[in-house]
Amino acid sequence: MRFFVTGGTRGIGAQMVLDIVSAGHDVAFTFLERDSEASNVIKRAADIAPLSRCRAYKLDVRDSDAVDLVTETAIDDFTEIDVVVCNAGINRIALAIAMTNEEWKDVIDTNLTGAFYVCRAFLPLFLQHGRGRFILISSVGMHGVSGQIGYSASKAGLMGLAQGLAKEYGAKGITANALVLGLFGTDLSEASLSESSRRFWLETCPAQRIGRLSEVSAAVLFLASVGADFINGQLIGINGGLDRVK
Repeated sequence: MRFFVTGGTRGIGAQMVLDIVSAGHDVAFTFLERDSEASNVIKRAADIAPLSRCRAYKLDVRDSDAVDLVTETAIDDFTEIDVVVCNAGINRIALAIAMTNEEWKDVIDTNLTGAFYVCRAFLPLFLQHGRGRFILISSVGMHGVSGQIGYSASKAGLMGLAQGLAKEYGAKGITANALVLGLFGTDLSEASLSESSRRFWLETCPAQRIGRLSEVSAAVLFLASVGADFINGQLIGINGGLDRVK
C-alpha cells in the first residue's frame, strides 16, 4: 500500500512513517519547516526498509493551493495513494479570554481546516478507484482542556469531519475514522503539559502509563488493512481508557 502522512518529521508522525515502511509499504510524508529532520526520517526509513519508497514534501496544510499541488505531485510520484493520515497539528497555550485571533486561527487552520483540504484533495482519486482510507489524528483534548481552547475545538472538529466523510462516501468504498489519542511522549505534549497535568494523567488513566508511539502506528496499519473494511465513521480511542473515565 501507499500512504500519505501529514506532519511526518517528529513524534507520532515520524514513528508512523518508519513503522509503515517497516511493514513493507511506501509512504509520502509532509513537513513544514524542518528540512534536516525530514532528511533524517528518509535516511532512517532507507536503513530500516531499503525496498520501500519514502519521500518528503514541504507543505503548509493551511494553504489549499499548496495542498492541491503537493497532492498531485505525490500521486504522480507514487502512481497511487491508498491511505491518507492527517496528523499535522499545532497547539497554542492560552485561556479563551486571552487567546488572540491569530493564535486561534493558526490552530484551527492547521489542525482542522488543513485536514479538510488534504481529504478534499484526495477524494477524486479515491472515488476514481472506488477505495480509500482517511485516518484523522484527534485527541482526548476534544473533550476540552483548560488553556488549550483552540486545540480542543480543532480536535473535536476532526470527529465531525471523519463522520461526515464516512456518511458521504462510505458507499463508494471510502472509509474515514479518527483516532482519539491520549498522552504520548512527543515534543508537542512536552511543551504543552504541566507537571501537575502529567501526574493527573498517570493517576487517572486506567492504564496508568503514557502511550507508546508504535501503538498509534499499529492502529493506523490495521485501519488501512482489508480487515478494517467495515470500520467507518468511528472514533477509536488510543488513550488507555482515559476518555471513558467519568
